[in-house]
Amino acid sequence: MSETFVVVGANLAGGRAAEALRKSGFEGRIVLIGKETERPYDRPPLSKKFARGLLDESKLYFRPLDYYATNRIELELGVTATGLDVEKREVIVDGARRIAFDKLLIATGANVRTLHVKGAELSGIYTLRSLDDAKRIREAMKASRRVAVIGAGVIGAEIAATCREEGLDVVLLEAAELPLMRAFGRAVGAIYAEIHRERGVDVRCGVSVTEFVGEERVEAVVTGTGERIACDFAIVGIGVSAATEWLRDSGIALCPRSGCVLVDHHAQTNMDGIYAAGDVTRFWSDRTGAYVQVESVDNAQLQGLTAVSNMLGKESVHAPVPFFWSDQYDLKLQCVGEVDGAERVVFRGSVSGHAFAAFHLAGARVIGVIGVNRLKEIAASKRLISQGIAVRDEDLADEAVPMSHFFPSGTLHVL
Repeated sequence: MSETFVVVGANLAGGRAAEALRKSGFEGRIVLIGKETERPYDRPPLSKKFARGLLDESKLYFRPLDYYATNRIELELGVTATGLDVEKREVIVDGARRIAFDKLLIATGANVRTLHVKGAELSGIYTLRSLDDAKRIREAMKASRRVAVIGAGVIGAEIAATCREEGLDVVLLEAAELPLMRAFGRAVGAIYAEIHRERGVDVRCGVSVTEFVGEERVEAVVTGTGERIACDFAIVGIGVSAATEWLRDSGIALCPRSGCVLVDHHAQTNMDGIYAAGDVTRFWSDRTGAYVQVESVDNAQLQGLTAVSNMLGKESVHAPVPFFWSDQYDLKLQCVGEVDGAERVVFRGSVSGHAFAAFHLAGARVIGVIGVNRLKEIAASKRLISQGIAVRDEDLADEAVPMSHFFPSGTLHVL
């Protein structure tokens, strides 16, 4: 009898996993469940080219609609997973209907956090996670002059840059002392604060939002100091939380702090035959000796493929060097490794010219690198980190020293 593999989450991790199951020769039934009505699509452009109207919606989708029928992948779209019966091996959707599985991949991603303050119910206040969100923001941008962006993490900083490029007056409010600090650390956060200010964004850090003001539509944001900032619309980008509400009573092990699904280095949960991948997970890292959470496109896709391999009985280990990127204005920011735990930062290139690599070190070893318009250093750094190669600060800083110098063979092979 053929098996049924169910994937919950019609996003990057889930969509690519469903494709990989079929490409790898799995002949059983594949069911792909997604709470959005759209088939799997690419999210990163939503805050950039798509929001600016520079990318057609059709270019976002990973596959044409008929691909799924041709490859016998059953799409269950506009359907929400509301429970999991591990004993009966069934996913409960929309509160009642049950879909049986032999093996399951959990790829439900994350939900945006919202501000629970007075006036939060007013119209004209948006979050950005889905295609529908991006469409609403794009229309608001066309009809407006002033926007308040609350939260200067990656999404907040990207959409602030996008709005500014479209000529809007932008106020960017951040509770932390610098933008992008959680993702990229203090040194790069300070640089990007100035980059945004140079482009005309009013960046205000150490600021909380206590109220939205307006009749029916938002007209202003009120800060913790009582300042009133006028706006035509507002965008809230204060992070995400793992979409695991439907798993709370299932027996699936969740991280008590983040709510993420805990998986081993094979992407398997504590339940046999049930796997998880993408933003919904914290995975065991043999490299760090701890559970880690990586919210990135690269991790979601790779972990989904690891899960598929193990679902099919082909042992595979998920052991990535984390990789992430963010496009803001004409700058491509790329990050490999982790910046937390760095003892110092060594710069290579021109910080003022916005073409540099920031090497984050612990002892004599690089643990993370952030590059802005510096592709060569990023390619080499992944190998530096994965192999734990000892380096000297002065060599890293000196552009006359080629990156190939740091490798025993003397030759750098781009990974």
